[in-house]
Amino acid sequence: MTIRRGLSTVRANSLLSSLGYSSCYIRLLPVCFSRVFLFDVLTVQCRCFSRKPCGNQVALYLQRAKLIDSIRLIMRSSSLEFLVPVLNDPALDSFVVTNALNSAPSPESALFLVESLKGIPHFRHTQHSLHALAKILAKAGQVAKLKALINGIDSGKFINVARVSFMDKMRWLAAAGDLDEVLSVWKEWRAVQNRPCTESYNIIMALCAQTHKDSEVVKTFCRLIDEGGLPNARTYTVIIEHLVNLEKLDEAMQVFQILPSMRIKRTLRQYSVLVGAFTDTGQFDMVKILLDNMHIDAILPGRAMHSSLQRMQEAGYVEETTELVKEMLPDQRIKNIKSSITDSDYDDDDDDHANEDVGSTLCNAGENAVQLKPWFDPAALASALYYWRPEELSTLEDANFVWTTRLVSKMIRNFRSAETAWQFFTWVSYQPGFCHNVYTISRMITKLARDGQVNLVDQLLFKIKREDIQLSFSTIKLIIDFYGISGNGEPALKVFQGAKTICGTLSTNSLLLLYSSLLRTLAKCKMHDKALDILDEMILCGILPDIQTFSGLMHHFALQGEIKTVQRLFAMVKQSEMNPDAYMYQILITAYCKSERSALALRVFEDMRNANLMLDVSTKDFLVNSLWKEGKLREAASVEEKSQEISNVPPLALSGQLFTVSSSDLATVYKIYSDSLESMC
Repeated sequence: MTIRRGLSTVRANSLLSSLGYSSCYIRLLPVCFSRVFLFDVLTVQCRCFSRKPCGNQVALYLQRAKLIDSIRLIMRSSSLEFLVPVLNDPALDSFVVTNALNSAPSPESALFLVESLKGIPHFRHTQHSLHALAKILAKAGQVAKLKALINGIDSGKFINVARVSFMDKMRWLAAAGDLDEVLSVWKEWRAVQNRPCTESYNIIMALCAQTHKDSEVVKTFCRLIDEGGLPNARTYTVIIEHLVNLEKLDEAMQVFQILPSMRIKRTLRQYSVLVGAFTDTGQFDMVKILLDNMHIDAILPGRAMHSSLQRMQEAGYVEETTELVKEMLPDQRIKNIKSSITDSDYDDDDDDHANEDVGSTLCNAGENAVQLKPWFDPAALASALYYWRPEELSTLEDANFVWTTRLVSKMIRNFRSAETAWQFFTWVSYQPGFCHNVYTISRMITKLARDGQVNLVDQLLFKIKREDIQLSFSTIKLIIDFYGISGNGEPALKVFQGAKTICGTLSTNSLLLLYSSLLRTLAKCKMHDKALDILDEMILCGILPDIQTFSGLMHHFALQGEIKTVQRLFAMVKQSEMNPDAYMYQILITAYCKSERSALALRVFEDMRNANLMLDVSTKDFLVNSLWKEGKLREAASVEEKSQEISNVPPLALSGQLFTVSSSDLATVYKIYSDSLESMC
């Protein structure tokens, strides 16, 4: 659509109306808005409309799914020669090939598919299909072919395919088990970027653990922290898996139990590893504790836990596991797709819709036919429903998918728009055989909170109270945290005040974490007086804030220039007989220096040294420069000299982890981990 800048007001109003703007909005446009402004508004709006996909995206998804299922079945059969007729389907594209490769039963079948594609004139590889091929080569240990593929991509052999990132190279080479090559890529990356992302350290740690280079795992963990990196959930997953493989279950559990106080999300992978390990050793009481924690964290059990839960039932834990086992069993409504490869199988009309319903079959088959569950990609289907248009919704309804709790949760997670996710959430509640439960509600309510949809969150909270559904503590915490991101302090306070009615009795530790999240949100929303009132309320209730909560508040008020509040908070720490960590000292020193009170900063520096803690380089330089500016040259020289001393305490002070991780928690994890490995020597 082309719009001339000489647009009349009447024509502009008409166009605005046709593009969906209400008449009241058009009337309220300020008269000072020029025609150029109207042109810009319309241009932007037209560009948005031009991005809308052509055709029915759900129908396209179903067509692709049918083709993917055909390829999956043939790759599992003994008649791979029938693959070529299927690949000649005009609907074959990079999306189909990528997902077929990801679903391949073996590297050999995947490579056969890739070779077969060379004879398909209309097919062109994209970055997605090439990356899927690279993963196949890596898992097959074919490093030479993998390197050749990477070199081909980087040399521009493939049109419109970007160079391979350092991260992808590291992932693929790690999957191939080639530690030397991974370290070589990492060294090259570090030459370009001083400190790569946390995941690069995680890859090195995991590969060193797999190759039994135990000491290198700990060194890499320390290096991540020393270089200012932020350990994430995956970092601790690597540590827990490593300890479990070394038969250090108690130590692995200790690390796992520390994670909530570090505000690290405990993952399904961590639960699966620990549940499997404790089941193997017959410690079913520990498994029960883990399952209870999973419910608290609102995590659905993975299918990998099925055998463990069955063994628990055999040991007498029937009541505790019945519902979980039922959730993991395949839904009987979802029938297998089958295929019996014959010459006549490819003479059928294309009108036979493979995904007409989830129980549909590609063709009739004998008892020895290959059987598979239908291919389904929640992310792709969610993307197809992005605009939630009537024709796509009608196709979705006609498909008769079997909606399960797990599937609906994945769909909600994959919607890019909270608005579309909400439309799906309300639509699916009317589908036969489906009823929302605590897992789907939790997923939806946190997505709405992150997007700042306060009214919809309130509607859902009212509904669960009325129906006596209890959300998990972790869900309430996420709502409060996300309200901080969207700038909704008052709604966060309201959710906090109703937490006990929403999720029942809360432990002291859970209340501590909720208070900490609320304080962080109020600070982000600039509700300073309310934050201090909540802090006082928290202490009066007998719940003492932890070091990271105090550090976060001190840092926030230091940025506001409220040095007296910072001093008050530090005094509260001292009165509580808590030991400040290195990061808290650094916050105080920086605050004093910014307010031109370097003498007080110097006193804090001495206290820090007496506690056997060291400043990081940037804070030390800031202190020295502040002393110089105030004419305290001797004191500045003394700080430089004393900072050369080496402390035996690991420098575990992390910037960027306000309200989350304390140095003491990191030191505890480090000690558990290193001591466990030393005992193996």
